[in-house]
Amino acid sequence: MLVLAGARKLNLSSAEETVNQREEKPRVALTFDDGPNEKYTITLSRELAKRKVKASFFLLGEQVSGNEAAVMQLKKDGHLIGNHGYQHVLLTKIPEKEACEQILHTSKLICAVTGEYPTYIRPPYGEWNRELECTVGMLPAFWTIDSLDWELKNTDAIVKRVLSEVEDGDIILMHDSFKTTVEAALQIVDELLKLEYEFVTVEELICE
Repeated sequence: MLVLAGARKLNLSSAEETVNQREEKPRVALTFDDGPNEKYTITLSRELAKRKVKASFFLLGEQVSGNEAAVMQLKKDGHLIGNHGYQHVLLTKIPEKEACEQILHTSKLICAVTGEYPTYIRPPYGEWNRELECTVGMLPAFWTIDSLDWELKNTDAIVKRVLSEVEDGDIILMHDSFKTTVEAALQIVDELLKLEYEFVTVEELICE
């Protein structure tokens, strides 16, 4: 899956770039879709915060109402909060006006809780109409590794899949809707921290 390209640093010679790359730790962005979940999001957010790890959570509008405490926990812990549409539908298969309404309504719901409008959107199924970027004023953020956590629902299998593929600059797709995902995500974090990976938000990965 393609990732939104980020800007490259300018005015650096090839030698300087090589030295800087050697000094930098490998970076990875952990992302979660379909929340907030009343059972797992708060726990996951707090556990990541204990590890000083920031992630990116793309929220469904229909999940925000009633789970405001989870949204506030994400904000408190410093995670990036993004838009995942109001319902989990293919935005490219519904009229553009309806797609815009779903996106904008979700942004308003998130802003009502956090005080901030989200900048990034993770379109359901990764299907995006670029014409919507100008209309809703948001940037799409995709992924490079699909953990298949929603299908596997097995902690060890999810961990094995991600760790066998992860490289510097990857964006990992997960869903904070399952206990096995929470367990797997924390194991992945612990293992990659041992390997001196740095966890960043999608914004930090895309823009730097």
